[in-house]
Amino acid sequence: MLKRSVLIDLAGVESKVAIHEAFKQHLGFPTWYGVSWDAFWDAIIAVVEMPDEVILVHWQGFARACPKDMQILQQIIQDYHEQIPTKQIHLAA
Repeated sequence: MLKRSVLIDLAGVESKVAIHEAFKQHLGFPTWYGVSWDAFWDAIIAVVEMPDEVILVHWQGFARACPKDMQILQQIIQDYHEQIPTKQIHLAA
């Protein structure tokens, strides 16, 4: 079985709206998807077929601009791995 990876470049993403738009665009979220971490969780768990691996690059600008949202994203990444251990979301160095 082929492993499917998606690379999401977050260069220039420095707001909560922008990161959610990037996720929507790259992961095929529905048009009604909004700017909410609860909606993000629902989308990756039950709405879309997630790739085996999502690699987030150039995320450091977002982390500096939105530290609270970055903490939430990191917790979601951890929870996602616990919920679906066969799939991964990574923050690339």
